[in-house]
Amino acid sequence: MCKVFNVSSSCFYRWRVCPESPREQRSKTLVDKIQQVHNDSKYIYGSPRITAELHKKGDMVSRSYVARLMKKHGIRSKVKKKYRVTTDSVHSYGIAENLLQRDFSADALSQKWVGDITYIHTDKGRLYLTTVIDLADRKVIGWSLRTDMTAKNTSV
Repeated sequence: MCKVFNVSSSCFYRWRVCPESPREQRSKTLVDKIQQVHNDSKYIYGSPRITAELHKKGDMVSRSYVARLMKKHGIRSKVKKKYRVTTDSVHSYGIAENLLQRDFSADALSQKWVGDITYIHTDKGRLYLTTVIDLADRKVIGWSLRTDMTAKNTSV
């Protein structure tokens, strides 16, 4: 077997007696601690914060070593995406005049309607939800769900 794996017999017998080096043993206990801190942070912390938590607990390790162990064992932080503005203000579509001037009170039905567009994340991409609401009773008059914000695309 030593010939097949191209190792000396002395290395094989030393491995049988002491299969893990002290460094490997320390790495295993450190990985367990990293996993614990990662779980406690609800999988949000990356290597810098995990290293800081380990320092607080008395384990003096470098951030790069923690990062290497995390990468080796598949421990990754959840990356929270930054908020992005999705409105395209530079377009050729008509812009409606602001007739309400922020007066959102209405005395009778069908006197004032307001609308809004929002997007919903799905497994197959974004869907855009458009709603129209009557301000008198605050009920939805109509709604549309589309894969695109413009009128070019067909409804879902």
